[in-house]
Amino acid sequence: MMTADKEKKRAISREAARKRRRVETDVFEDLSRLLPLQPSVRSHLDKPSIIRLTLSYIRMHTLLKENMKTDAGAGDATWVQHGLEVEEGFNGGQNVEQKECWAFMQSEEVNMYLRVMEGFVMVLSTEGDMIFLSDNVSKYMGLTQTELMGHNIFEYTHPCDHEEIRHNLRLTAEDVWCSQKRDFVMRIKSTLTHRGRSANLKSATWKVLHCQGRAKVCMASSAASCFLLTCRPLPLSHTLLSTHTFTSQHSMDMRFTYCDQRVASLLGYRPNELLGRSIYDLCHTLDTNCLNKNHLNLCLKSQSVSGQYRMMVKGGGYVWVESHSAVIPSSRPSRSRPVTHQPLCILTVTYVLSGVEEPSLQLSLDQTTDKYLS
Repeated sequence: MMTADKEKKRAISREAARKRRRVETDVFEDLSRLLPLQPSVRSHLDKPSIIRLTLSYIRMHTLLKENMKTDAGAGDATWVQHGLEVEEGFNGGQNVEQKECWAFMQSEEVNMYLRVMEGFVMVLSTEGDMIFLSDNVSKYMGLTQTELMGHNIFEYTHPCDHEEIRHNLRLTAEDVWCSQKRDFVMRIKSTLTHRGRSANLKSATWKVLHCQGRAKVCMASSAASCFLLTCRPLPLSHTLLSTHTFTSQHSMDMRFTYCDQRVASLLGYRPNELLGRSIYDLCHTLDTNCLNKNHLNLCLKSQSVSGQYRMMVKGGGYVWVESHSAVIPSSRPSRSRPVTHQPLCILTVTYVLSGVEEPSLQLSLDQTTDKYLS
């Protein structure tokens, strides 16, 4: 009799457990259907991923809602964010076809911007949570949008870059009134191989990203504050040579070891005049911090974009430039020189962004013609 009662209780307990699992599964299926994802993507999500993505989209909805509140006098508001659509105040004046057409046009516009930018968009919280990434992130990182959203940026970035990332995620008093620009370089895990195939996360390599953007500060709630960043992998594939660029090669202390002939028409210096001289000698004094940061990124991360700085022109004046640089071996490996003992050098492509400004102004002896007379 006791055995029969125990078996009956066990059967009731098993049935109750099965019912709970069915209810739980139904809840998760309903929740996954609410996610703005393709059915093929939703079908491969596990329960932790559904919760993680749901929380991310709720946070993104909150951010967009707070931003729309600042748009006074707007009767309708439709936000289309490349895979995420949030609507408020729809007054019914537009039919479904017009609404879908508008959403399609907005999505096509975002796609065009992302193609031109050659990178992806990332929204970070002040704690480093990846609230949103544009779905083209897989093209550059190998990892998909759904694999990254909801995770913390520190889980995927190089430990040596964490302090710099934290510094850029701090909100300052200036951000409240006039958001300061963020411009930094970080290393992040990438599962893309050299052949463009996707590997396992355990075999991921470090890819250098150039991140630029600003903080979006919400006074009502700190949880609604975020950082909107554009992330471009380095080296940039659109680094092209033209009449307004010149290439140079430097030692690791930034002294010229080679410079092409285009520098003569752009800056007035002959290539042989620059050999052995430091690039700091040609930089405007007020912009040396920009070069210092670029030099440090090169030494630590092997690739960098300088940002805009002024380079002095021979005879007087200066031009605005931007340098894209990478650390490379200065010679090919051979039997006598193993790969581990190759000397390094810095290869730089410098874009001249402006004409000569203040041509009558000489700020350094390096600009004088007499200095280069033999």
